[in-house]
Amino acid sequence: MSEQSARDLFAARFQGAPDGVWAAPGRVNLIGEHTDYNDGFVLPFAIDRSTAAALALRDDRRVRVASTFDAALVDTTLDDVAERRFAGWSAYPLGVAWAFGEAGTDLAGQRGFDLALDSDVPVGAGLSSSAAIEMATAVALNDAWRVDADRAALARLGRRAENIAVGAPTGIMDQCASVFGRADAAVFLDCRSLDVEQVRLGFAEAGLVLLVVDTRVEHAHATGGYKDRREACERGAAALGVPALRDLGLDDLPRAEQELDPVTYRRVKHVVTEDDRVLRSVDALKAGDVAAFGRLMVESHASMRDDFEISVPELDAVVDVALAHGAVGARMTGGGFGGAAIALVAADAVDPLREAVAERFAASGYRGAAAFPVVPADGARRLA
Repeated sequence: MSEQSARDLFAARFQGAPDGVWAAPGRVNLIGEHTDYNDGFVLPFAIDRSTAAALALRDDRRVRVASTFDAALVDTTLDDVAERRFAGWSAYPLGVAWAFGEAGTDLAGQRGFDLALDSDVPVGAGLSSSAAIEMATAVALNDAWRVDADRAALARLGRRAENIAVGAPTGIMDQCASVFGRADAAVFLDCRSLDVEQVRLGFAEAGLVLLVVDTRVEHAHATGGYKDRREACERGAAALGVPALRDLGLDDLPRAEQELDPVTYRRVKHVVTEDDRVLRSVDALKAGDVAAFGRLMVESHASMRDDFEISVPELDAVVDVALAHGAVGARMTGGGFGGAAIALVAADAVDPLREAVAERFAASGYRGAAAFPVVPADGARRLA
């Protein structure tokens, strides 16, 4: 992603210059998977890969959206947006415009806009390319329309767009990571209150690199197992008489095992133990105990593989290879059923690990993986 690429696309598609360029990053989740929609705790960070949004207001109600990742130019109106008449990839940016209206912005009194999007967040890798689009659009429209919504409100708009306009039953972690990110820090988020604490990581000072390994097994949150897992969590909470699984602790698991069917119990067990792992991870990182954090990463992956059953062989292979090559910790990240794994490794082990993963994937007949380091970056902002 670059500011200039977004400007160039804007000029090519709309024959003019934007009023400004905004950007929002993707995210990697260090720990806390499928806890967000259970009102729990998560620990992601914004990454140094982003979506840039070049936007200019129009003098009419027309809305046009172009991107470098789809050749089609979307051409509609604010009236259609207000009625949620859009489809395909444009549901991400236009869903945000719709969500502004639902949250109280008078779309009837707003001007249309031209929007050009450029992104280098990998799609389908579990790095939240969707939230990057949503939050880049949100900060751009927030400024252009002079809404003056705060960052928590913008995150809620993005979640609303993803849940209703796109139809993906995700939580709010991705959008919060994208707007609250800060360099060299993770975002410790309470998904019920949206209280945020920046937790300094210091990986670089410790000689460590967080390597993302994109298995290139694509997932889709709007369909399939993600929805099933969320419904299982809701069933478990209802059966146990709590508003959300966040309201259960480790001491509640024996009762849960007695009262729930085996599959629902395993789903509940993952969320309850994962919330506990997030809290312990924050304590470990604050204490500078990276080894303890690494162990929690490994425990998290085992829980997602065995209890939540959202891993795939390619993700398990990355974790196995990483640990065999000395990684401090490794786990799948994102919603599961594909996407990426992460490994916390010594800087001089990055290239050997890449080679080892490539060899394992070739021997197993998997598609070639893409491995790249990420660093914690600042959240959504105006570039120019």
